[in-house]
Amino acid sequence: MTRRGVAVATAVVVAALGAAPAMAAEPSAEAASARQHTERGTLLSVTPLADLSRDQVATFLRTSEIDATRAAHGVRAYRLTYRTVTAQGEPTTATGLFVLPKGGGRTLPLVAETHGTMAHRDYAPSVGEGFGRVAPYLHASAGRAVAAPDYLGLGKGPGPHPYMDTASAVTACLDMLRASRTAAQRLGRPLNGDVYGTGFSQGGQVAMALGRALAGGADRHFRLRALAPVAGPYDIEKAEMPGIFDGRVNQTSAVFYLSYYLTAQNRLHPIYKHPAEAFKQPYAGVVEKLFDTRHTEEEIFKALPATVEQLITDEFREKLRHPSGALLEAMRAQDGNCAWKPDVPVRLHAAAGDTDVPIANSRSCARDLARNGVKAPVIDHGKANHFGTFKAAEPQIVRWFDALERRS
Repeated sequence: MTRRGVAVATAVVVAALGAAPAMAAEPSAEAASARQHTERGTLLSVTPLADLSRDQVATFLRTSEIDATRAAHGVRAYRLTYRTVTAQGEPTTATGLFVLPKGGGRTLPLVAETHGTMAHRDYAPSVGEGFGRVAPYLHASAGRAVAAPDYLGLGKGPGPHPYMDTASAVTACLDMLRASRTAAQRLGRPLNGDVYGTGFSQGGQVAMALGRALAGGADRHFRLRALAPVAGPYDIEKAEMPGIFDGRVNQTSAVFYLSYYLTAQNRLHPIYKHPAEAFKQPYAGVVEKLFDTRHTEEEIFKALPATVEQLITDEFREKLRHPSGALLEAMRAQDGNCAWKPDVPVRLHAAAGDTDVPIANSRSCARDLARNGVKAPVIDHGKANHFGTFKAAEPQIVRWFDALERRS
């Protein structure tokens, strides 16, 4: 879920194009215009970010240790700013990365690509030029448009990031798709309505939830065609949280994820009244400030202890091992996103060697799908670690999407 340990070189020539003015309102009566600009998914601005040749995309991918053989086109990247709602349902804005291939069909299918855990807002795809752009550039270079939301509170969006809050992640993603549809039309590359869903880590869980919303008719303009999430934490209660205490999740990652998860979820669920109820000192006095979207992961790691035992009070550790009340409610609010019946192909990418998000999460997801009559293979990338799973899976997903698109 986190970017820790990933050294993605960005020594690629990125042609920054400068900020574009806010998109003008549709020409209409004053009342209709005002109504449009209060609707979710309304596109507020398009900011050109990069214009890369096919060779530059391929170099970027290879430097990031990604197979670049499917890179067929150059890409143009933009930051979209759009209207959405907070986790509490109040109006707000969010940003995301929108990428178009310099080539491809007359109308384009869309890849909804949802990113993994990021603590600093500038790591988000529409701001950072590193890891958050690898998958979007890869998929766009293969000939599909890509919508990669920053999520709430990351990128240029206001407020804190409601980490691992599935409901608000889905609303932000849906509204990013709507804004992307408008942007594509105005940029002369209209979308055909087909959506291929993928995402890594936190984004894998979001991809499943977003797919469920699209399949349920959340927006009539979009048709879900396939789902291929990677290493998602689909089962916090029975896979991810137990893995933190039985050794399947490495301690460095466990400390980071648990701190981020508890501080973010406590804003939405009454898990604790004061940090000292959950965290030992001196960490109780600093942990909430660390996850303000302004601290880098490197700064956060330095400020936190090496082990979960050093981080969490004995009493709260038992609550995590045997959750109930608001804590259990918080976990279950994010779980269950595989408990439905997709009518599109689904592949779950994971790795037995992953010690950030154990493969038990993907196996749990596959069982939930099977109970609903859907056979979704768990593609095990073996000894690969968390980011190794991403590197191995993404080119395979592009090839799979290519094959499905040819058959559609």
